Amino acid sequence: MKIFPKHDIQSITMEQGVELIIAADNSGAIGMKSEDEIHISYERVAYYAFRVAYMECVAAGGQPFAVVIQNFNGDAAWDSLIAGIEYGRKELEMESLQITGSSETNFNLKQSATGISVLGKREKTKEAERSLNNYRAAVIGKPLVGQAVVEQNVDVAPLPLFRWFSQQPEVIALKPVGSKGIADAWKKIMPEYTNPFANQASLHDSAGPATCIIVIYKASFHHSIVKQAGKWLYDWNE
Repeated sequence: MKIFPKHDIQSITMEQGVELIIAADNSGAIGMKSEDEIHISYERVAYYAFRVAYMECVAAGGQPFAVVIQNFNGDAAWDSLIAGIEYGRKELEMESLQITGSSETNFNLKQSATGISVLGKREKTKEAERSLNNYRAAVIGKPLVGQAVVEQNVDVAPLPLFRWFSQQPEVIALKPVGSKGIADAWKKIMPEYTNPFANQASLHDSAGPATCIIVIYKASFHHSIVKQAGKWLYDWNE
């Protein structure tokens, strides 16, 4: 049984029972322009936007096959944006992932702006029964946003760890946590159930570029979750 979040992605039915999954992320005022709010390299900008879109696509059951870059930072930023995607691609060992995109070159924006989309495919399946009987949930990684993402990078849930979760049959659902926090992410994946992390002080803190994720899994798999997550296990329901 797998539960796929319907929020934050778009699905399009194609031929022979296959669906196209489209997930996207963007950032503004983050980059290398003088008027940006946060100054980091465009390589990191692209990497973090890619990880959000990738995780949303995979959490929805998609098998990513392409990345599309929307670059509003000028031609000079293009190679760095590509390098950020390449870093994520190598981290995930996905050499077949195609990269394309476009740059705005007619006008020069005063602040940085970048958009990343990930395209994936999944087999069309029936909606799974939504039940938490004999299941547990955990938050992997720490909610971080802005400069804290750079300064506390060691607390960000790694992409390879997310991919490992997605490959385990005992894991029935994954949900990257975004800017609206753990509470909002839980509502999007299991709205009919009380949030098991309601006592978490950071329940409504922004997780920026999906620095943490919610994992729902079979209770019997808890030991493996704890062992695999290691220092990134931020919280779990008792």
